[in-house]
Amino acid sequence: MSAEIINLRQFRKKQARSEKEKQAEQNRISFGRAKAEKQLTRSLNDKADNIHRDGRIETDDDGA
Repeated sequence: MSAEIINLRQFRKKQARSEKEKQAEQNRISFGRAKAEKQLTRSLNDKADNIHRDGRIETDDDGA
């Protein structure tokens, strides 16, 4: 019976590289937006906030 010989050091390094690649992929999804995309999102959110704020009806709540 012959078994395949595995170098544990190489196996551990390969496994560590695989884990790092998985983490890098998740980071690319989470944080990988261009500066222009971030600015566009920020400006759209500011514009929506301003429209919402401008549409409010001000009431005088003096407790009466």
